[in-house]
Amino acid sequence: MMSLRRRVALHFSLQFISIMVFVGIFSLVFLFVLLTHLNREEIKQNFPAGALESIAIDTRIDKNKAIISDSWKHQLKERNLWVQVVDRKGDVIGSENTPKLLPDSYSVNDLLQIEKTNQYEGYYVYSQVDTTFNDPYFYMLGYKNNELETLRHWFSLYSSNGRISGANLKKLEMELKPMKGSIHVVNQEGKIIQSAGSDIMKEDYKPLDVLVRAKSPGIFDTHTTIFNDPQSGFTWILHTPRQEAEPASSSILSEVMRIFMILAAVLLTLTVGISFWNGFRYGQPLLLFTGWLERMGYGKYEEVLTEKERKKVFKKNGKVRLRYKLYQEVIGAFYEMAEKLSASDKERDRLEKTREEWMTGISHDLRTPLTTIQGYAHLLESGQYRWTEEELLDMGKMIREKGDYMTALIEDFSLAFQLQNQSLPHQLKRADLNELVRGIILKFVNDRTLEDIPFNFKGADSNLYIQADRRWFERMLDNLIYNCIKHNPKGTSITASVSRQGESAIVTISDNGEGMDEETVRHLFDRYFRGTSTDEQTEGAGLGMSIARAIVELHGGSISVSSVKHQGTEFRLEFPMEEGQSN
Repeated sequence: MMSLRRRVALHFSLQFISIMVFVGIFSLVFLFVLLTHLNREEIKQNFPAGALESIAIDTRIDKNKAIISDSWKHQLKERNLWVQVVDRKGDVIGSENTPKLLPDSYSVNDLLQIEKTNQYEGYYVYSQVDTTFNDPYFYMLGYKNNELETLRHWFSLYSSNGRISGANLKKLEMELKPMKGSIHVVNQEGKIIQSAGSDIMKEDYKPLDVLVRAKSPGIFDTHTTIFNDPQSGFTWILHTPRQEAEPASSSILSEVMRIFMILAAVLLTLTVGISFWNGFRYGQPLLLFTGWLERMGYGKYEEVLTEKERKKVFKKNGKVRLRYKLYQEVIGAFYEMAEKLSASDKERDRLEKTREEWMTGISHDLRTPLTTIQGYAHLLESGQYRWTEEELLDMGKMIREKGDYMTALIEDFSLAFQLQNQSLPHQLKRADLNELVRGIILKFVNDRTLEDIPFNFKGADSNLYIQADRRWFERMLDNLIYNCIKHNPKGTSITASVSRQGESAIVTISDNGEGMDEETVRHLFDRYFRGTSTDEQTEGAGLGMSIARAIVELHGGSISVSSVKHQGTEFRLEFPMEEGQSN
């Protein structure tokens, strides 16, 4: 253990030194590339705002005169932008590409209006206050947003209640054709309700998309201009092909690199001193975790920490000691994992026991249909009666149905796993729910072995249509009805009803039998569950109810059960109806 402790400490020390040396060298190169990239990306996302910030950083103030760098002069001229720098007195101390109509000084109201509206003399203005120096300076970058003016003009000409009027759609598309643009009319939910021009985008806008396009237009393939009509709530979005030059690099990067080189030198000096300390700091807790994992590997989930380790990790008041405080989430996770593994072991044992009981019950479940088949066979074999052709057909039909039931019972296990893995082949078709349920109930009414059980059907007042796979829908109701038959005495009345509730079709299967206790209701749809009452019949594979629920979900529906002891049980199934059905 001592050699392992030394090896872990040495490993962490050497690893930490190597990493810090590598990080110090790599950071210089990486940060240079990263800062250059971030600077370019910021400007690309929203060139006017990003450019103004870079211009404010690069501009040199000499004797109350702002000197703008040559690289930005070229960029401004190329993009038809202008820049002015205003001192605290309101005088313009530097400008570039400025229109003649702009003043040489600004009043307080002028500057406040620019800051509030981002507009001045028909120009759209981005502004920024720079307080880097003793005196503050106000930077303005302006441009003519011709596309927004054009978009507003088109809205005034071609809109009706916020939409593009049908008579003006072709006119608007003719206007868009020369610029290869398109217009989307978007409602408050972001759905495109109208479009004109070349179809650049078809997907609807998410709630934040429009704001992102307004704040960071440069990250998209097209240039976006947005106009919102507050009266109608509709937004017009104009897309045009992007044709913009690459942004200029910023000279501030050299200063940033000089600072990072100093920081790297200090960091490398500290690395040697703290690396050994960290080696021992991280090595000791790892040994503790290794011991935990070893004990958990042997299944000792109740012994996460030994008494000695517990005193080392925790104080007397139960709080984690300072040296392990960094790992308190890990320590908590180990305890939580141990509890979950312990619970998982108990659950696995319970499932194994349940499966054994289920296998034992299979033979019992097959006995019911076999008893019916044997009964008919003895009657036919005895020769004591003369059977009519109709009676023989009924007997044959019943024997066949019981044989089918036995086959279905054996297949329940496979069916349950098919449903669980969503691999059950099915085909949903339009079906009249009244007729579908009535036909299933009629099958039980005609069963001679169930003559002592009264079956009732209550249909809806109008036709209700759902999408259903008839085969599996019948199997689902069979399971529910057989559950009512098996777990109730003879003479119990079983009722199936169909009704409508809003846009849903409701099917209820109810009986007035023995009912179920709360535990049975709570676990009724669990696989292999067969009930806990000793005075109830235990026929059934323990899969019937879980299969019924899975088939309901296969049809997009839901199932619930309510039961009162000695008063009866009701299953409630809810399915979505086909669209377009009137009330």
